[in-house]
Amino acid sequence: MNIFLVLLILGVIFLVYKKIKSKKPKNLKLDKFKNKHQSSQTNIERIFLREAEKTFSNPDINIYIGSYDNEDNINRKSNIHRARLSKFKKSKLNGEMIFQDEEQRIYKFNNGKKVYL
Repeated sequence: MNIFLVLLILGVIFLVYKKIKSKKPKNLKLDKFKNKHQSSQTNIERIFLREAEKTFSNPDINIYIGSYDNEDNINRKSNIHRARLSKFKKSKLNGEMIFQDEEQRIYKFNNGKKVYL
């Protein structure tokens, strides 16, 4: 009777162990990839990337650089502004349209006259 009870307990422990072991992820890299792309931080980053891409592709969208922006935001916004100047020869920065001529000089219009910056 004692041997039967010991074998029964060992059998239950073995079945519980197998059940727990089967729930572990089979492919850790795949699960890590899924978790990374389902996180809220990744979704927020995607939204910012889409917004930056939309801003980059349209030079008429205003880029506002304020005094409260941190250094990383200022660098990112100024890089988008420079890229738009190179690609489209115009870009809107802080509400003013800024242009670039054939000689790579930067100017804006003030009262209908070109003002080189």
